[in-house]
Amino acid sequence: MPDIELTKTRIQAGVWEGVLTGAETLPDLEVTHLAKPVDGATVREDPETPSQFLVRVPIPVELLSEGVQTFLITDKSTDTRLAAFTIVTGQPLDEDFRAEMELLRAELDMLKRAFRRHCVATM
Repeated sequence: MPDIELTKTRIQAGVWEGVLTGAETLPDLEVTHLAKPVDGATVREDPETPSQFLVRVPIPVELLSEGVQTFLITDKSTDTRLAAFTIVTGQPLDEDFRAEMELLRAELDMLKRAFRRHCVATM
């Protein structure tokens, strides 16, 4: 199975954009915030480059609030984290450790879900 890689290109007008490479078919991506799905992400083939996909994730304004907000983008079929992005609003942070903690929490939630699915599947 080829390595799938999702690389951020920019955030503009409230939309996270990236390029996905390594997938043979149109991937099924899931975006989550605080372990809840975020709707609106789109994936389409890049008309200029074969086997490359353009990913767009609109950032819902209702999810933006004081502090650090972390979004995870995963491959739904394998539950593999492909990318993450963090939005910081409000007071400036003394250090970036809060953003790292949010990312760790989000990844831990993802691992817990995968472990629970595994336990149910093997029972």
